[in-house]
Amino acid sequence: MTNNNFPAWQERTVLLFGEEKMKRLHSAHVLVVGLGGVGAYAAELICRAGVGKMTIVDADIVQPSNINRQLVAHHEVIGESKAMLLSKRLKQINPQIMVEAKAQYLKDEMIPALLDSEKFDFIVDAIDTLSPKCFLIKLAQERSIPIVSSMGAGAKHDISKVQFADLWKTYNCGLSKAIRKRFTKMKYKRKLPVVFSSELPDENAILLLDNEQNKKSTAGTVSYMPAVFGCYLAEYVIRNL
Repeated sequence: MTNNNFPAWQERTVLLFGEEKMKRLHSAHVLVVGLGGVGAYAAELICRAGVGKMTIVDADIVQPSNINRQLVAHHEVIGESKAMLLSKRLKQINPQIMVEAKAQYLKDEMIPALLDSEKFDFIVDAIDTLSPKCFLIKLAQERSIPIVSSMGAGAKHDISKVQFADLWKTYNCGLSKAIRKRFTKMKYKRKLPVVFSSELPDENAILLLDNEQNKKSTAGTVSYMPAVFGCYLAEYVIRNL
């Protein structure tokens, strides 16, 4: 049975959620910051659910090391902008969606202007750099914009350990610990919904770096783990919208 109020490709979602909830998704604007292994999957799943407008932000280009886990990464697009590649992909999924792609590194001082540039209904934080991640979370909450945040998926492989929690109740997660430490220094403590893994990280899968800007280490990853984190983020946004 086809619902004439919605395009045919959305009929299964309408059947699950009903027309009123679908209209809410159509009218929503979601900001996704960080389009790597986690963020791109979250963005695509939010798009496939029928959200009408998205702003996506990431300065990175596709590297060969991304191919094992990142949605837009394959050999023919090495060197191309992740934000622009994902924007094209989202429009191929939903030709009616409005997408603004920002291929730029989100520095701390740029965050207020970004958050004040549009009325965002929800923010997905999939940033893996500590300072802009903390500032995005804090400034979003100060503006009462709903936000859900991804913690670290690296050096882990057991999807049964992935779960939602408040930031302050997470454990066995180095990124969560670093964020809590930063917020404590800032004398800032508010509840924050996050997706994290309670699995102990494999210490042998962590490589310390001394020659990369904004990164002190890199961790081994497997194809499905960041995607699962992205699924959790998308579910949280869609359900709460």
